[in-house]
Amino acid sequence: MHSWSLPVLLVLASITLLYLRGWRKLHMAFPGALRRWRPVAFVAGMLILLAASGSPLAMLDHHYLTAHMAQHLLLMTVAVPLILLGAPVIAMLHGLPPSLSELFHRRSVQQWFAPVLTHPVFCWFACTAVVIGWHIPAVFQIGMRSELSHAVEQFCFVAAGILFWWPVIQPWPAVAKWPPWSIPVYLFLAALPCDALSAFLCLCNRVVYPHYLFAQQSFEIAALKDQACAGALMWVWVTFAYLFPAAALTFRLLSPDGRFVEQKVF
Repeated sequence: MHSWSLPVLLVLASITLLYLRGWRKLHMAFPGALRRWRPVAFVAGMLILLAASGSPLAMLDHHYLTAHMAQHLLLMTVAVPLILLGAPVIAMLHGLPPSLSELFHRRSVQQWFAPVLTHPVFCWFACTAVVIGWHIPAVFQIGMRSELSHAVEQFCFVAAGILFWWPVIQPWPAVAKWPPWSIPVYLFLAALPCDALSAFLCLCNRVVYPHYLFAQQSFEIAALKDQACAGALMWVWVTFAYLFPAAALTFRLLSPDGRFVEQKVF
């Protein structure tokens, strides 16, 4: 966990190259279909994903809960939204070989994203379950036991982030079947479980995760203070990450024209 593993590098590099190949084909066939800022957003998200999984931050997350929290916040609230803003599905479908692309099209891409899996209610519960579940002390300890279990934990956070941000960003082939005003409410409600967890970590007068009692504290930061710092980081970060887009969407809803303009990717 102190460096990038070869399988992770190969997977992320392959996904990025597939996306860029598909975006180039789309851009040549339909100039302006996917604007140039979208591949920039996608590549930036992939780089942040790579940095969070193998940078010095990944090394420190076994020693400091604050680093561990920062890693997961980067994955869920920075890397994933940037990746989704890049319209990854349509670009990667066009990046596939023609035979595979035709197979997906014959089966109708939208069938792979059943309405229940992208509905805000399901996405809210799935994300909340992952965030709260992995912070249960017994489950948290499992995630810190080995590189494999930690990789599974990170994958869960990335998958939960994709589900969570899907109704908000609505990348192709998403089709909103819920009223526009529900998304600011969705974001506001999503912040509440994180706020509760953050408050607990900040105000609890005992170390919740024994792992950090025995971890090497190279900078001599007490485990309890580290825990409070991690809780405060999550509290502030999530407030801005969730409520800022909620406020922006609300502003659009209350704009003088009184209309919510959906942004179509393709």
